[in-house]
Amino acid sequence: MKRRKRYVFIWSFLFVFLVGVGAATGYAAYLTDQVKQTALNSHQGLDRGEKSDKRTKEVIPAKDHTSVLFVGIDDSDKRESSPSRSDALVLATFNEDDKSIKMLNIPRDSLTYIPEVGYEDKIAHAHAFGGIDGTVETVERMLDVPVDYYVRLNFNSFVEIVDSIGGITYDVPFDMQEQNSSDQAGAIELTEGKQLINGEEALALARTRKYDSDLARGERQMEIIQQIFRETVSAKGLNNMDEILSSVSANMKTNLTFSEMIQFKDYFLQKENFTFDKMQLEGEGGFTGHGWYYQLAKDDLTATSDELKNHLELQNPIASENEEENSM
Repeated sequence: MKRRKRYVFIWSFLFVFLVGVGAATGYAAYLTDQVKQTALNSHQGLDRGEKSDKRTKEVIPAKDHTSVLFVGIDDSDKRESSPSRSDALVLATFNEDDKSIKMLNIPRDSLTYIPEVGYEDKIAHAHAFGGIDGTVETVERMLDVPVDYYVRLNFNSFVEIVDSIGGITYDVPFDMQEQNSSDQAGAIELTEGKQLINGEEALALARTRKYDSDLARGERQMEIIQQIFRETVSAKGLNNMDEILSSVSANMKTNLTFSEMIQFKDYFLQKENFTFDKMQLEGEGGFTGHGWYYQLAKDDLTATSDELKNHLELQNPIASENEEENSM
């Protein structure tokens, strides 16, 4: 079975980004009429409630360091008869003090313990076993950090998004031939080098699995995210904000409210231009008695967890406030 539209985390993150951009660039009326309604329709809370079990109190994006898990789901017509698995997982942490962002790409085949079923399996299976709640719980356990918010998205109009800003300029790392969004084999051909690529070409470049390693592919995907952001806030992007916002608003579920989305805008509109630190989980793929898995390197997993904790300053504002309250 062919894989379709694997890297939808790009578009879900872009949705949150565009809400912030629109709010800060004079599109408040449009956002109220269009995106606010979309955010309301897309809102879906977690069974745990508003607060992660790894927090002592609820976070506020405008005041606290927060995290958002972006989950890409493939539940296309071809897979309606089977539970949906997550085809992409990215955990983003946001440090309110310096407005910095870290984005960790989590390989979908990572072998980890899934609390919903009580045994180890591919992390992509957590959604099939327990939905978004099972996925959030699994990621929190694996990384030992809170997941404050999630954004889950099926494949949507990524091609339209890129085309609506006139394409993106990208340094293609290799000659490639790939299927298009309709799974037509060999429909997309690109040559190595810096060039303007359209939506179908950008999607093929994000999807392809056969030209480099899993880690290199994850790095490439996040580079594409950054370039989409840069060109969206350019004059040509802002001139087409209505069309862009319409393109990203479908097929999304999130526990973020509209007002919480707006609070992220300062991260995306910094003078130095939008950027983030890209992170990968190191490991090695291989077959076990139960199939092919990505075996995470334990030392790297621990170091990654520590880096995310430091970025969220988990020992500082939220925990310490509650400790003070409890001591009174």
